[in-house]
Amino acid sequence: MLKSGLFPGIKSLSSVTLVFRLPYYTQWGQSLLVCGSEPVLGSWNVKQGLALGPSHEGDELIWCGKVAVSVGFSCEYSYYVVDDGRNALRSEAGKKRRLTLPDGVREGAVVEIHDLWQEASETLFVRSAFKDVIFSGGKKSLAAADESSKELEKILDQQDSIIVQFMIRCPKVKDGASVHVIGSASELGKWRPHDGLKLRYAGDFTWKAECVLRKYEFPLKYKYCHVHQMKDPSLELGPNRELAVDFQSSHPPNYVILADGPYRAVPWRGAGVAIPMFSVRSSDDLGVGEFLDLKLLVDWAVECGFHLVQLLPVNDTSVHGMWWDSYPYSSLSVFALHPLYLRVQALSENIPEDIKEEILRAKEQLDKKDVDYEATMAAKLSIAKKLFNLEKSKILNSSSFKNFLSENENWLKPYGAFCFLRDFFETSDHTQWGRFSHFSSEKLEKLVSEDALHYDVICFHYYIQFHLHVQLSEAADYAREKKVVLKGDLPIGVDRNSVDTWVYPNLFRMNTSTGAPPDYFDKNGQNWGFPTYNWEEMSKDNYAWWRARLTQMAKYFTAYRIDHILGFFRIWELPGHAVTGLVGKFRPSIALSQELEREGIWDFNRLSQPYIRQDILQEKFGTLWTVIASNFFNEYQKLCYEFKDDCNTERKIIAKLKSMTEISLWLEKEDKIKKDLFDILQNIVLIRDPEDARKFYPRFNIEDTSSFKNLDEHSKNVLKRLYYDYYFCRQENLWRQNAMKTLPVLLNSSDMLACGEDLGLIPSCVHPVMQELGLIGLRIQRMPSEPDVEFGIPSQYSYMTVCAPSCHDCSTMRAWWEEDEERRCCYYKSVAGCNDMPPPRCTTEVAYFIIQQHMQAPSMWAIFPLQDLLALREEYTTRPAVEETINDPTNPKHYWRYRVHVTLDSLMLDEDLKTIIKDMVLSSGRSDPVNETNASSSEKKLMEKVQENISAVQINGNT
Repeated sequence: MLKSGLFPGIKSLSSVTLVFRLPYYTQWGQSLLVCGSEPVLGSWNVKQGLALGPSHEGDELIWCGKVAVSVGFSCEYSYYVVDDGRNALRSEAGKKRRLTLPDGVREGAVVEIHDLWQEASETLFVRSAFKDVIFSGGKKSLAAADESSKELEKILDQQDSIIVQFMIRCPKVKDGASVHVIGSASELGKWRPHDGLKLRYAGDFTWKAECVLRKYEFPLKYKYCHVHQMKDPSLELGPNRELAVDFQSSHPPNYVILADGPYRAVPWRGAGVAIPMFSVRSSDDLGVGEFLDLKLLVDWAVECGFHLVQLLPVNDTSVHGMWWDSYPYSSLSVFALHPLYLRVQALSENIPEDIKEEILRAKEQLDKKDVDYEATMAAKLSIAKKLFNLEKSKILNSSSFKNFLSENENWLKPYGAFCFLRDFFETSDHTQWGRFSHFSSEKLEKLVSEDALHYDVICFHYYIQFHLHVQLSEAADYAREKKVVLKGDLPIGVDRNSVDTWVYPNLFRMNTSTGAPPDYFDKNGQNWGFPTYNWEEMSKDNYAWWRARLTQMAKYFTAYRIDHILGFFRIWELPGHAVTGLVGKFRPSIALSQELEREGIWDFNRLSQPYIRQDILQEKFGTLWTVIASNFFNEYQKLCYEFKDDCNTERKIIAKLKSMTEISLWLEKEDKIKKDLFDILQNIVLIRDPEDARKFYPRFNIEDTSSFKNLDEHSKNVLKRLYYDYYFCRQENLWRQNAMKTLPVLLNSSDMLACGEDLGLIPSCVHPVMQELGLIGLRIQRMPSEPDVEFGIPSQYSYMTVCAPSCHDCSTMRAWWEEDEERRCCYYKSVAGCNDMPPPRCTTEVAYFIIQQHMQAPSMWAIFPLQDLLALREEYTTRPAVEETINDPTNPKHYWRYRVHVTLDSLMLDEDLKTIIKDMVLSSGRSDPVNETNASSSEKKLMEKVQENISAVQINGNT
């Protein structure tokens, strides 16, 4: 425990005494301190901060500290939990606190500051999703001047009274309403709302006011409330607040600042719709959803009562020049937008008739059931190129284009050069670009020089990005006006043949690949093909590349989903020669090393090389085993085999099989032979670290391998114990530290509301870190995060979550219902409470039940894939359910091409569907962007029930 050493004899006539007070329950060995911008508070050096001392007051543990400051003192400050060595263990969330002593506070005064620990969840409502969208538009005037200094001096001189400043954060105040504080004192109206103390707006959703209170009015009981000219006042929830002041101390306070944290209201909850941009269909689009279609989607969302529209990534993925590029998570550039979403009709106000006719023909040809990625890209770029040639001089010389180029040249010029070189060399693999393989600023400037013969080619890519920016900005502005949050998606990786790996190769481990271990999505793991990040290198400039990504994203979005947030704790790293995702290791992680030998494990070659015996080959390949063995294996001792050098990796096996297609013996069995060879290659127990041969990592699911099964019992027991320790114990602190280095940088890079995709194999450190940082998690009912639970229970979800019946990485609600009879029957009985046989199809009644469950959940957000919402109307369920799935995670070459079969224009005319959805939104107590009225008494009762399941703001360290 730290010694405060602050209380004796600090006050002097030449100074003002500040007293900091904070209720907080610590764990053993922890203390609190306050650190700030001024030297008396450590100048932001936590080790030099002001230590606070603990004392019990009733049921609370109050931490206090005193410091002498000069008259007129001002500073920023925050509270920190520290260990005995003053190492910061935890800090408050949100913006730094701001303190400025009023002018009338003179020498000798005592100012007591009553603070509450600021949790990350409390700060979400000052993020742009709420500040600039949902709660925007309220008429608030900034705080008027405080009491004049002379009047304040007179009050402070009175011995029988003190000044109390009330301060509350209240983001949601309706037009015509004001915030008051009422209470037991006469100055607070004696509990009469209209006679209470009216607070003034001070910015950042903070309201405050001062009043003079007599000593006999303490202890004071009070509450905050909303007072509306035309409606009954509404009090904040919870018990009365209390203020007690020790007037018997040798130096009682003259001035008390009450920073009372957030207004205690029914927790805000909203709903939204999720759909990939390419899946949208409208009467104006050309073969695919386009940015300007978002305006119509926003209109539909508003009429359904939705506050949010969620998209998949919209960055350019034009790596291969074919349908493989439909994969939206494989970015060519993390800054450039995808030309796929361009509306060519909006490129010019003077489109010639022949081009208009070409657009109409293309619209007709591309109006298909699914996206034809290659044909759509070709048509759009061809039309755009013709319009560019007609108007390039006008556009390139316009002030708006010049401003765009100037503001974005750091990424736009490399992007334009990359696209030119990609097309010139006919490959995005920049290692094949000769002298341009290695990026340099000098080479770049020559490539994008206005004197270059190919400058028009470069400018065409600028031109496309400029118009994409204009169109998405128009849609984003429209969404803000309609109080709809536009939520983007931050991919975890970039394509290895991308602008970013070309310009910043030092930020990536190019000899590795990113994926995920076996989980719900794929029992064999996933290999996404992205290089893993060199976090050590990224940290040298405080993750500037990440900060730039978030800054760019915030130009269009007010919320975002962090794809595979587990990757910021640890990533599943695979060797570059791997094709599948099974034989990987976590990075960072604490490897197995000396403990193996201490436990009697020493035959590392046996454990880390594929275990291949003749009986295994015979079992796998049957009568073909001798042919396979002669081509792929060497017999290094009797009945023992090893792979030949030309096929000892997965990529080499694929290459060798392709080169042997003339052997008709196994042509029809090639896929099975490849799978069996992969299985044998993966038949290992330990993975040797390629950078340190003394370190090893247990192969995932080692007990499934024959290599493990053929070990002696002692070795099996040791390896099982070390396996469990590696995957579920020893890494937790390391992974937490890793996340706390990177995630706060992301969150502080923009004002966007951040949500984390935390599905899959979840380490125990993940959810506490997300809670500490104010990150909203994801809950999919059929993929519960709790162990040994078949289905999640939406009514038990925590507030800091997004709940959804499905997502783009799994089958839709309809498809899931139809694809798994056993789980369907289990759900119908255990969740719906029906003992009958469930219907084989997801009827509208089933869809309503599932969606309503999620609407009524305590989660801050309920977000529904559009396909799931369409299941509420029979007429939209004629298409086979399996065709509505966005992605198949088990297929690395999946074609992302699903299009909604009904246009947004038609959905706007479907009053029945909109009414069904909006009734569910309103009856569940979720916020509606059009009719945000006070909740009815029945809705308030529902919300009180919801409130029981929501973690209240806590004052201890065990949140």
